[in-house]
Amino acid sequence: MTQTDLFTLLPLVVLAGWAVLLLLADLWIPSDRKGITAFLAGLGLLVTLWLVVSRAGTVTEAFSGSVRMDGLAVFMNVVFLVSGLAGITLAYNYLKRMGWERSEYYVLLLVTICGMMLMSYANDLIVVFIALELLSIPLYILAGFIRHDKASEEAALKYFLLGTFSSGFVLYGVALVFGSNGHTGFSAVMAAVTAGTANTTLLITGAAMLLVGFSFKAALVPFHMWSPDVYQGSPSSVTAFMSVGAKAAGFVALARVFVLAFPAVSDALMPLLWGVAALTMVVGNIAALNQKNIKRLLAYSSIAQSGYILMAFVPFGNPAVRTDALASLLFYLAAYGLTTFAAWAVVIALEKAEGKALELDDYAGLGKKYPMYAIVMLIAMLSFTGMPLTAGFWGKLYLFTAAVQGGQWLLAIIGLLASIISAYYYLRVIVIMYMRPGAPQVKRNWLLEATAFISALAVVALGFIPWVLLDIAGRMAALM
Repeated sequence: MTQTDLFTLLPLVVLAGWAVLLLLADLWIPSDRKGITAFLAGLGLLVTLWLVVSRAGTVTEAFSGSVRMDGLAVFMNVVFLVSGLAGITLAYNYLKRMGWERSEYYVLLLVTICGMMLMSYANDLIVVFIALELLSIPLYILAGFIRHDKASEEAALKYFLLGTFSSGFVLYGVALVFGSNGHTGFSAVMAAVTAGTANTTLLITGAAMLLVGFSFKAALVPFHMWSPDVYQGSPSSVTAFMSVGAKAAGFVALARVFVLAFPAVSDALMPLLWGVAALTMVVGNIAALNQKNIKRLLAYSSIAQSGYILMAFVPFGNPAVRTDALASLLFYLAAYGLTTFAAWAVVIALEKAEGKALELDDYAGLGKKYPMYAIVMLIAMLSFTGMPLTAGFWGKLYLFTAAVQGGQWLLAIIGLLASIISAYYYLRVIVIMYMRPGAPQVKRNWLLEATAFISALAVVALGFIPWVLLDIAGRMAALM
């Protein structure tokens, strides 16, 4: 290991070491003071975040080019680490209230973030596969974190079985790509394609296999069937983190592979990406229309959001719009993450033991009795819909603009129509909160309320000054 190798992966090394030390330190923390473990986990994420931000604007490769620190890695590492911090603040009081508090929760959270960070650094298909497994295995455990709960056990089992199946597609895709040119490094694969020495048939088939594996993580149709059951059965704090972190990691993998390794075959894969994006937007929104459980509604909403995000990949075959498309992708992932945490903070505040208070009717009267939580949910629903003066509006606008600039008018129209459909079930939540009588019960907690308020405030702030984040996303995309 050279000094450059260590410098490149220093944030990841620090966080992984912190997780191991935290696991050992927890042995001496009293059972009634596990909040110390949560605090130390958050401190580790803050230290790592500082190390990541301090490297913004630099591009380095390490370990013989198998890992790469560039704009995409820095931006997405910030998203993953902030998501981890939000995941801790949502989980701390929630786990105590439900009687599920165990300190290994926070260690597993740190480990899965390590996998997500490694995915953003990946510059080789072998590293992509290692990162995929590193981020997935802790999530399987977290999904089944509620012992003796059938719904949680079912969620973990479904997630594990389907996740393992999708990993097989990724591994087989890696093998086919290697067989097409004798390399797994992105630069070497692209050089072989440019030189015309790669077997195009094997390469495209391998790329399609990789797309299937990554589509599972991003919950793209038709690889989305695990999502509603896992979202509903897992602890809500896990679901909130998973819906942001795991989804973003799936799209990072797609961006790494299809921008750095396979740009030459983008035209061959574009019809497949186009079809998956359109199908995901339509199926996700239509399936959400009849949902009465808030967790399943947000699950199908998340599927539909994946379709919007995938729109950014369709114009990648056009070099003139590739940077703008990637910038819109990064902006939307950040906006979606903030909106998601705002919505899930309200869900966690209302949820009671044994899965109670998770039906849409349980939100009746929230606007009158708990106006702050109702306003946060209102902002989240409007942002998901893509209403003006929210981050979600600008995110969709940038994605649709990138699609149009890439010549994908029809896909942009499908996305617009899908957004109109989504307005029905998002606005239904608002109607229930403000126009139906009820007496919901909320367990007040300052940490949860702070997370909800800050997330909602950021969503509104980006609605007024979106160019601040878009400029950062554009500069990071240009460094990829």
